[in-house]
Amino acid sequence: MRSTFWALCASAVMAVALGNSGPGRAEAQPVQSTAFTQCTACHSIEAGRTVFGPSLAGVAGRRAGSLPGYNYSAALRSSGLTWNAATLDRWLTAPQRTVPGTKMPFAGIPDPARRKQVVDYLLTLR
Repeated sequence: MRSTFWALCASAVMAVALGNSGPGRAEAQPVQSTAFTQCTACHSIEAGRTVFGPSLAGVAGRRAGSLPGYNYSAALRSSGLTWNAATLDRWLTAPQRTVPGTKMPFAGIPDPARRKQVVDYLLTLR
């Protein structure tokens, strides 16, 4: 009887610990890179929430300057960019050089490894 009780307790603990996976459970949020922290000063990762800059939720595959409700520069709206790993990397290297006339007041991320961390994280946002 006592061993059955402890076995049930152990099962309950495991069920709680593993309870975030499986059908019907909320999808786990991607782990935010420390390199992305600087971006949170101006950007949200919550869909529909604009801070100083537009929300970055679902940025992968989106045409630059197209998120409704944000007042983008004419330069970014007409840039023809679609956000993917290559365009995000180029943009985050030097936004003003990538799209002259953009209003994003950010010099860029010169370190390729940190930039890759940010790009990889952005590509996970839904």
